[in-house]
Amino acid sequence: MVIKALKNGWQQQWATINVFPLVVFRIIFGLLMAFALLRMEYFGWIDAHLINPEFHFSYWGFEWVQPLGYWGTHGLVAMGVLAALGIASGFQYRLSAILFFVSWTYLSLIDKTWYLNHYYFVSLVSFILMLISPHHFCSLDVYFRRVQPDHLVQSWQVNSLRLMLGMVYFFAGVAKIKGDWLWEAQPLKIWLQARTDLPVIGGAFDWFWVPYFFCWAGMFYDLLIPFGLSNRKSRPFAYVAVVVFHVMTWLLFNIGVFPWVMIASTLIFFTAEDWAAWSNICRFIPKNSQAQPLKGRQQWMVAILLPFFALQIFLPLRHFLTSGNVLWTEQGYRYAWHVMLMEKNGHCTFIVKDEETDARWEVLPRQYLLPAQEQQMAFQPDMILEFAHFLGEVYRKKGVREPVVTVEAYASLNGRRSRLLIDPQVNLMETKDLLWGNDWILPLESAALVAKR
Repeated sequence: MVIKALKNGWQQQWATINVFPLVVFRIIFGLLMAFALLRMEYFGWIDAHLINPEFHFSYWGFEWVQPLGYWGTHGLVAMGVLAALGIASGFQYRLSAILFFVSWTYLSLIDKTWYLNHYYFVSLVSFILMLISPHHFCSLDVYFRRVQPDHLVQSWQVNSLRLMLGMVYFFAGVAKIKGDWLWEAQPLKIWLQARTDLPVIGGAFDWFWVPYFFCWAGMFYDLLIPFGLSNRKSRPFAYVAVVVFHVMTWLLFNIGVFPWVMIASTLIFFTAEDWAAWSNICRFIPKNSQAQPLKGRQQWMVAILLPFFALQIFLPLRHFLTSGNVLWTEQGYRYAWHVMLMEKNGHCTFIVKDEETDARWEVLPRQYLLPAQEQQMAFQPDMILEFAHFLGEVYRKKGVREPVVTVEAYASLNGRRSRLLIDPQVNLMETKDLLWGNDWILPLESAALVAKR
């Protein structure tokens, strides 16, 4: 019976459905992304975050991604804006989707100091947009007869975006099944107590049970909302919950355009029939929904998406392959939808030694880093290690043949007392950042014992 259901579900992916949900998504997503890039330019973040820093923290495997100079980096932003508008208007859609993915992803990879879940989410969505065809209706490509008009697409194209949205929510819920979140209401307790000055609702944030209610409600919301959106009867109520949830997070926390991206993106769950039932905006309901075989380009598009989604299932779960608290070690933290799960801060001092002369230098990170870079690095082990290697190379150029770099790094997680994060006896110049099993990161429990000594 289960096998039969899976077989029927697989066959339904090749049935044709109305393209209208993709059209709505294409237009809103493109306009939002153009706005997001222009917002970065307006506030000067491209210069301040990507061009001006002396040193950039690289992503594992993407060390080659560096700023392209002043004009090159700003040109990349301009290309992204034009490409986003091309997606929204359906003008040279395929090329626009490729250029937007390249520009946004390249900019995001320059420095992991600025990693945000919604930046990663945008890269994933734009990757999917390169492989689907939402531009065969209501687009400039149709107007200029570059493509044949068609209001039908195979359902896998719509469902690929729905699956991506559903995975973001669901794995964000899985990530919340942690002791800090459920039993200590952390870090929400810290954050809400800082917002008691809000009119009307601020006073309630001092009540003992409120942060616990928000934490448990947030976990169940993330776990269940994909299923609520997938059912036609519950979909309107689930979408109201989406709007309320993200508007609340926007009011309470400074998380940029992410709430609006999620509110807009979740519209993909509404079918053409839903839109037609509410207004005359969509009168063209398809008459034929028979399964069609994959043809040509569609075959390799699906072939790319299958391992893509397999990877998106593995990445949020990979931290279970490691020992220790993922919020402390951050081994497997990124790309796993650990959204708003930690209040973490730290401070560190680097020691550079010359074993030949016994010379010793104490280095403060602010000598080379921006304040925001120093703040983020101080509690992220992989960034501490990368900066240690950078310092080693700096002192090699100063004549130290074999520099030894150690660090005294203290961090505090979700209201805990500050404790050692990195083993201060380890020469970081001889240490590599492995995907898991980095024993130079002190486990949370033993770090507390070392700190007491």
